Amino acid sequence: MGPSAFRIAGLAERLTGLGITVVDHGDLVAPIPEIKAEGDPRKKYIREITRVCEKLYKTSLAALESGGLPLVLGGDHSLAAGSVAASADFMRRENKPIGLIWVDAHADMNTPASSGSGNVHGMPLAALLGPEPAELSRIGGFSPKVVPEHTVLIGIRNLDEREKEIVRASRESPPSWSRRWR
Repeated sequence: MGPSAFRIAGLAERLTGLGITVVDHGDLVAPIPEIKAEGDPRKKYIREITRVCEKLYKTSLAALESGGLPLVLGGDHSLAAGSVAASADFMRRENKPIGLIWVDAHADMNTPASSGSGNVHGMPLAALLGPEPAELSRIGGFSPKVVPEHTVLIGIRNLDEREKEIVRASRESPPSWSRRWR
């Protein structure tokens, strides 16, 4: 319901008032988890999440290709696997890397092997930085989307012990840190 709240609050009108052209492409259809099978307990609902992220990747990439800047509003951190993949792909065509500012209380760098819960919303940054979870990492056909030395974490305050190790290890030269958590 988050995107609807932004619409009701008049976000598009406020941006237009600042001279920004707004094209609302609507909501991406996302399945309701309660009516789906959980699947692999190490990466719950990965098929459904990947499908939504692939749609978001295509939608965001199309916006970039038409000269726009996608503003993605959603409620699950896993969406970044699609939106950041589009930005990375777009800049990759220009042979330019991207930087990523990750603003969250969590690092979202768990992998299926390190996660205690299997919740994929704790894994999107891991997918953008490396090979796991593979379904999200493969979006756009290349990996990594961003490298650790071009990634900044802001607001981090709640990490489990294994994820703390992953964050620390990410400062090592890749890919050694990602191999450790497959």
